[in-house]
Amino acid sequence: MPRLTSATPKYRRHKATGKAVVTLAGRDFYLGPYGTKTSKQEYDRLVGEWIANHRRFPASPTGLTVVELAAAYLRHATAYYRKDGEPTGTILRVKATLRIVTQLYGHSPAVQFGPLALQAIQQRLVSQQKSRRYINYIAEEIKRMFRWGASQELLSVTVYQSLATVPGLRRGRTEARECPPVLPVAETTVNLTIPHLSPIVADMVRLQRLTGARPGEICTIRPCDVDTSAEVWAYRPESHKTQHHGRERVIFIGPKGQDVLRPYLLRDKTSYCFCPVEAESHRLKERHAARVTPIGYGNRPGTNRKGKPKRSSGRCYSTASYGQAIRRGCEIAFCMPDDLRREPKEELPDQRKARLAQAGKWRAANVWNPNQLRHSAGTEIRKRFGLEAAQVTLGHAAADVTQIYAERDQGKAAAVMLQVG
Repeated sequence: MPRLTSATPKYRRHKATGKAVVTLAGRDFYLGPYGTKTSKQEYDRLVGEWIANHRRFPASPTGLTVVELAAAYLRHATAYYRKDGEPTGTILRVKATLRIVTQLYGHSPAVQFGPLALQAIQQRLVSQQKSRRYINYIAEEIKRMFRWGASQELLSVTVYQSLATVPGLRRGRTEARECPPVLPVAETTVNLTIPHLSPIVADMVRLQRLTGARPGEICTIRPCDVDTSAEVWAYRPESHKTQHHGRERVIFIGPKGQDVLRPYLLRDKTSYCFCPVEAESHRLKERHAARVTPIGYGNRPGTNRKGKPKRSSGRCYSTASYGQAIRRGCEIAFCMPDDLRREPKEELPDQRKARLAQAGKWRAANVWNPNQLRHSAGTEIRKRFGLEAAQVTLGHAAADVTQIYAERDQGKAAAVMLQVG
């Protein structure tokens, strides 16, 4: 018979002594006189702590290594950072953090990981040309891991308290690279890109530019989530960024946005409006219409497809695939050189590194991303209707967050100084 691991250990009477006993992982724990209230409370405490620790006893604080703590924290994060049954993007950042800390200190005792070790990781990332923002995130995630370990009694709380004394890197006081701010994308740039996007992605761009919605909110629109009963439609996403804070997100869609979205509402109520399968089908039809080879020669439509491809079009766009579609459109619209976009058949490692560096510089100057559309909408709304209107439209709980998305209208300051200064 297989050993049962999901059953709750029983509260039993030890015949020889008359005491209550419970067996956990092969070890007997005596709880006091059988049947007493005190023994039952002790039973509840021991079993509760044992189950909360994934049916294991807390490791000895002096024997726990950093890699063991990282493994336990990853199990916790995998179960904790989930939304609608799917892991969130936080898991990828947690894994990146654990990969960095275990490479340097994996076999070191966790109790010996102190402020100097954390500062050494910061300096190593600075030497690797990582951005200041990225380094600060890694440092905070390391602190979060040790704080969780202290809460589970895997190590002493003093270890986390010592790490908390290490400040994050500050602008102007470190050699770490600074990330450029995310700025709005110009309307002319968007208009030049749209003809080189698929019709579905082009409509996603138009709708996001008009509503200021997040990329993920645009990707997951369904007819059942859109209330069309009023003059201004109200879109309530099934899932959104601040859902775990108990906040409601409502995106209002005006007449221009309604014209873009209306054709996509004529489908099953629970299916996604913007479907990659439809975009791929439209692309293949266009290729077939432009076919030069006679139909009797070469492959007929669909005959050269793999029976079980490794990747296939999904039910809806992800933020990554949405951004990738825009990136490819920008590369075509602004004529990215072929020697940068296409990988040669034979390429040495140094040549590849140089080509990728040049391609990165070209994309930084010519490619925009969906988040910039949100900045553009926020900037325009703030300029015309004020900060509070931009805050409500973008769905921010605090106005200081809106300051990041809605760039200040410097023209107003210049007009004031023209009159006053």
